[in-house]
Amino acid sequence: MSIGPVQLIVLGFKHPNFHGEVIAELERLRQSDTVRVIDALAVYKDADGEVEVEHLSNLTQEEAIELGSKVGALIGLGIDGEAGLITGAERGAEAAVDGVAVFDDARAWDVLGDIPNDSAAALLLIEHHWAVPLRDAIARAGGFRLSDGFISPLDLVGIGLLAAEEAEVLHDLETAAAANYN
Repeated sequence: MSIGPVQLIVLGFKHPNFHGEVIAELERLRQSDTVRVIDALAVYKDADGEVEVEHLSNLTQEEAIELGSKVGALIGLGIDGEAGLITGAERGAEAAVDGVAVFDDARAWDVLGDIPNDSAAALLLIEHHWAVPLRDAIARAGGFRLSDGFISPLDLVGIGLLAAEEAEVLHDLETAAAANYN
């Protein structure tokens, strides 16, 4: 099975008001074949740091059965309990034997640690269908990904893509809830 570039996006919510708008937008992107949501979880962390998880997804039933809980496996959440953790460890060991570099502690991302207590997060594992032809063309030309990341709207002012006022509005929109955590 060929798969496009995959990205884990973690979105924080101080007081989540999940009323279907995010899932509806993901469904629109899916219908246009722009992205595929491989898995999506809502993680609620109480004031004491205890975690509760539920699936958020626009996957068909067949896709959900095929993919299982990939986000949980990726971040070590162990939704399938001890059996899921053992399966993940076995797959990682098999990949290492085959010469595939798996995450080590130096490259690990503590996603759950990044979620503040008394808040929630939506964890979206997304496959970028739109990027497959570009990725393949880059590979055929001998290219490869060195790094990637989202650019802050504030950084776009310096290169003339946004006016300072517009960048500030977008920055505030992207980070407003984070200011309430401190």
